[in-house]
Amino acid sequence: MPKEVVAPSGSLYNALTTGSRIVGNIVAERDFRIDGEVQGDVQCNGKVVVSQSASVLGKITCVNAEIGGKVIGDITVAETLTLRSTAFIEGDVKTKSLVVEPSAVFNGTCSMKQTQDELAAGR
Repeated sequence: MPKEVVAPSGSLYNALTTGSRIVGNIVAERDFRIDGEVQGDVQCNGKVVVSQSASVLGKITCVNAEIGGKVIGDITVAETLTLRSTAFIEGDVKTKSLVVEPSAVFNGTCSMKQTQDELAAGR
C-alpha cells in the first residue's frame, strides 16, 4: 500500500512497498518511490524513483526520475532522468537531461529539447 515516509533528510515522500501492486493511475504532489508494481500512469510534481525490484506498465510524468527497474511506457521528465545499470526501459523519453549508467537497457526514442527562452539565455 502507498504510504508517506519521512526521509533521513526530514523531507516527506510517498512509497509503494515491495509486494504491493496498484492497478490504476497515481497522482502525487511529493516525491514517489516505487518498490512494487504499478499498472497505470504515474504523475508526480517531484521525483519518481523506480527501484531495481519495481515495475511500471504505463506513462511516467514528473520533475526528476531515477529508474532502476522496469518501465514499459513513455517517460516525460522536466529536468533529469537517471537510468541506473539495472534499468529496463521500453518507450519514448522526453527530458532536459539524461544520465545513463553502463548496462542500462533503453529501447525507444529520446527527445532532449530546450525551450526558445533557454536557448536564448545560453543554458
